[in-house]
Amino acid sequence: MYPTDRKYTREHEWVRVNGDTAEVGITEYAQKQLGDIVFVDVPTVGKTVPANEEFGTVESVKSVSVLYMPVGGKVGEVNPDLESEPELVNMEPHDTWMIKVQVSDKKQLDGLMSADAYEKYLASEGD
Repeated sequence: MYPTDRKYTREHEWVRVNGDTAEVGITEYAQKQLGDIVFVDVPTVGKTVPANEEFGTVESVKSVSVLYMPVGGKVGEVNPDLESEPELVNMEPHDTWMIKVQVSDKKQLDGLMSADAYEKYLASEGD
């Protein structure tokens, strides 16, 4: 169910690396838990965010959820579509990236889960 070309966090973010750039978004599981997403707040281009630190929030009709950076880096791009269409995250969570970052240390990816490990993690959590 979860794409194998990326890594996953226990906080339900995904990261897909291409060279020195990483796309970051939330998983299918996260968007289902949130419900209808109405706003995505992410940092501005140029901001450096360390791994495991808060980088934004997702607001749904149910709640506001904090986003955590899977891998540290400098924000190079923000998905412009999410400003007017945050519901894209609900429709295609694994195809809708929120930010792109220049990865500061690729070794940080080693601490993240593969798709298979993430699915086992969800199963162990009872979901």
